[in-house]
Amino acid sequence: MDGGLWLHRHVWKGEPLVHLVSTDRARLVAYGEALGLAEQRLQYKPLKDPRTEQRREAWHWDLGGPVYPPFDDRLLSAVAGERGKGGN
Repeated sequence: MDGGLWLHRHVWKGEPLVHLVSTDRARLVAYGEALGLAEQRLQYKPLKDPRTEQRREAWHWDLGGPVYPPFDDRLLSAVAGERGKGGN
């Protein structure tokens, strides 16, 4: 909830899906662009921070089937580099 990226795995209508989520929209969009995810499919949904019980702005992509973000050290480094530029 501090601006990182995470996966929320779930099942919908019997199909395994995942949400790629962040409270940092710019970081999520940058990561999604590197994966080829269309920004217009990004969804807004505030989430409750379990530490404070307060709602926080958050965004996610619905991903399923073979469209799971692959682990790639270069992408992780790029996202981490954005954090050093004043991001959360």
